[in-house]
Amino acid sequence: MSQTTNADYREVNFDGLVGPTHNYSGLAHGNVASMRHGGLVSNPREAALQGLAKMKALMDAGYAQGVLPPQQRPDLGALRSLGFTGSNREVLARAAKEAPQVLRAVCSASSMWTANAATVTPSRDAADGRVHFTPANLQSSFHRYLEPETTGRVLAAIFRHEAHFAHHPALPATPAFSDEGAANHTRLCGEHGEAGVHLYVYGRQSFGGGSGESREPKRFPARQTLEASQAVARQHGLAAAQTVFAQQHPEAIDAGVFHNDVIAVGNGPVLLYHEMAFLDEQATLDELRAKMTTPLIPVRVPSEAVSMEDAVASYLFNSQLLSNPDGSMTLVVPGECQEREAVWRTIQDLLLAGHNPIGEVIVKDVKQSMRNGGGPACLRLRVVLSAEERAALTGRVLLSDDLYGELTAWVGRHYRDRLAPDDLADPQLADETLTALDELTRILQIGSVYPFQLG
Repeated sequence: MSQTTNADYREVNFDGLVGPTHNYSGLAHGNVASMRHGGLVSNPREAALQGLAKMKALMDAGYAQGVLPPQQRPDLGALRSLGFTGSNREVLARAAKEAPQVLRAVCSASSMWTANAATVTPSRDAADGRVHFTPANLQSSFHRYLEPETTGRVLAAIFRHEAHFAHHPALPATPAFSDEGAANHTRLCGEHGEAGVHLYVYGRQSFGGGSGESREPKRFPARQTLEASQAVARQHGLAAAQTVFAQQHPEAIDAGVFHNDVIAVGNGPVLLYHEMAFLDEQATLDELRAKMTTPLIPVRVPSEAVSMEDAVASYLFNSQLLSNPDGSMTLVVPGECQEREAVWRTIQDLLLAGHNPIGEVIVKDVKQSMRNGGGPACLRLRVVLSAEERAALTGRVLLSDDLYGELTAWVGRHYRDRLAPDDLADPQLADETLTALDELTRILQIGSVYPFQLG
């Protein structure tokens, strides 16, 4: 067997395909965009094509790009577990009449934001030399709590080879271990194949040790706990020298920063962050510097340059920060960044003209996702893989021109171009979705992963 070198490792961005029930139900408390756009008419076809276009553009630019399937929605099994009985048609009709918000929750297409799907540790950092996965329990909201079981099956189907991949159960679905996945986790290192330090960001601490109510947000809930972050690090076998646990600033959470990836993004040795990202900014930077083998490159955006309101509205920090072969980096931002003068000026002045590796900005239109509170970084789960690990993937999940063509045609066949919240009770929509997902698993060659396929 040949020796694996740093150059063999690449970061693969696995984007979630937007599901056929993509809708605006305003389910996410604390997500300002989701709350603001609740009740609007969505366009599932446009949303899925926008996501695929972003994937294709990055693939064409030379970045490794993967695809993850959406969840089965509506989740009729969840409705039946809540006491709704009868045929599918009867279950949907009764839920629409008696519990419309529950119906909206079981139709959510939130799995498109795969940054919340799981936390991943590359084999380079794991003691057993395998890539480790823990699905997020997402217990803080009912519509996302429904995801982990299928997420675990999907990840186990794709990353199947036990010699290369290790899968852990989601943490107990209780408030003490509230886990929102990689949206609150950043790996900092030199090159992707070098040893990394894992920055876990949490909003609250459950089992004491804090300094009182003032350290927690007052308007919106803190979704990630310190205990959850510590448990995931233990599952993955990470040592204290490999981890940093930092508290998110409670004022940022109250401003609509429901996950750390709305206020900070890291890649390689670069940490791009707003000054309000961490409760103790200096201590966080100091610990990262002490533990990293490569010098940290912090890129700090002050409030004077970008206000919290502009940061949340534009999703500047929910951008993808990608490494290039020449050592430079590319920042993939949503189109909304151009619409805010202060944000666009900061990108030009502080980032492109600054003393950091960020040398290019790509603007992508992901408006359908943005209206529900998810930018480019929300749409992808980052998985660092060696060449051997990439070869061990099961299925057809690495994007190619052929797969892109098949997926866009699949969307065209199965997705509606208009979906209002009242349409979610349509039994025909449920039938359309199951037909689409059954075909998708054949296209991706991942086997049976959905409840309806497993009986």
